[in-house]
Amino acid sequence: MAARDYADEVNKLRVILSAIEQVIDIPKLTEEFTKLEAEASVPNLWDDPEKAQVVTSKLSRVQSTINKVTGIRRRLEDVPLLLELAQEEKDAGAIEDAGKELDSVGDDIRALEVQTLLSGEYDDRDALMTIRSEAGGVEAADWAEMLMRMYLRYCERHQFKVDVLETSYAEEAGIKSTTFRVSAPYAYGTLSVEQGTHRLVRISPFDSQSRRHTSFAGVEVVPVVEQSDHVEIDEKELRIDVYRSSGPGGQGVNTTDSAVRITHLPTGIVVSCQNERSQIQNKATAMNVLQSKLLERRRQEERARLDALKGDNSGSWGNQMRSYVLAPYQMVKDLRTDFEVGNPSAVLDGEIDGFIEAGIKWRKSSQS
Repeated sequence: MAARDYADEVNKLRVILSAIEQVIDIPKLTEEFTKLEAEASVPNLWDDPEKAQVVTSKLSRVQSTINKVTGIRRRLEDVPLLLELAQEEKDAGAIEDAGKELDSVGDDIRALEVQTLLSGEYDDRDALMTIRSEAGGVEAADWAEMLMRMYLRYCERHQFKVDVLETSYAEEAGIKSTTFRVSAPYAYGTLSVEQGTHRLVRISPFDSQSRRHTSFAGVEVVPVVEQSDHVEIDEKELRIDVYRSSGPGGQGVNTTDSAVRITHLPTGIVVSCQNERSQIQNKATAMNVLQSKLLERRRQEERARLDALKGDNSGSWGNQMRSYVLAPYQMVKDLRTDFEVGNPSAVLDGEIDGFIEAGIKWRKSSQS
């Protein structure tokens, strides 16, 4: 095996990182950070909680992006120093460690490069993910819970903050639906490519004859609304129901009618929240979720009108976007990008970065 040319690898990564820094525009981002930091330090900021939330959220996202880019740059520039010291001391173990660090930095740079493709209007927002069981009965409910675990494990791997807002448990096994908020820079842009129908083929653990079953679960991803989005909701168009939370819960959660379900009558959109002890808090959270879904609906309608003007009849890319086959062979394949892996266990344990990267690149190329 030929020896690695570490200097050449470092130089190539420097070129890629410099291009990324130009796209992200670090000086402009630093200027924005200074402005937001000044706004966040105003003594009466929290007199207007909604505005304060927007400012602090933007500040956190901008700071996170700056720290990520500068941190990767620092690590990349440290690699040649590590290699030089290791080679001077003829320490094979240290040279191997420096090579592993170079590989790790390269992976982070490539992930950052994919993030630069996220230039949509709402891509830098937090995301609201909803998973629903579809065709397949108890199989589909179990599949929906497996998908929920997959995404929660993915978020855990990337240290994304997750707040589960509502989970409706099925009677026999699994879940009917769940909604959770993912808070991280570019969470919506990253996870939006996961929207669509996910199909599972496996030997059913619920079938006494061990037959193969196919089940479906739907994933919906919408951006979290901000104060500037202006989503008007007429209270007269809402039906608000309160009920007792179901399924596992902390002390007191399941003993009072604190859960809230809101139905938007003109669109039929239904949202629920049961993670707070207070009915008032649950209603406020549910209203935010409703606003996010109405914002996404409006955005999709606008896109549909533009597509009609352009003569775009390709239809929604979301339907049946990925197949997970556990029997008779093992494979997970994205039907849009043709990206596939032969290790479903790893995928279901949250290792979906390859699918997300391929999805983001596919979307960008289809939009250009």
